[in-house]
Amino acid sequence: MAKITFKPNEDRVLVEAAAAETKTVSGLFIPDTAKEKPQQGKVIAIGEGLKDKPVTVKVGDKILYGKYSGTEITIEGKEYLIMRNSDIFGTV
Repeated sequence: MAKITFKPNEDRVLVEAAAAETKTVSGLFIPDTAKEKPQQGKVIAIGEGLKDKPVTVKVGDKILYGKYSGTEITIEGKEYLIMRNSDIFGTV
């Protein structure tokens, strides 16, 4: 993986979303139109935090977040999410 030069501001976190599931537990394939957005990912970069609230995750952590949290952005041709620290539910 190439090193990302992007540095989020304040309490924002850059996340690489996990791949969407392609098969159900019973082995059925899920078509692209029925796939749900992933709700977990890996922290790629973090901001400095706010004066009275530091960022609670670190680079490399696997996290859970809300289905519609964050904003999708493209950096160096790759898709990422950028979200506030408060949008993160916890680490896995």
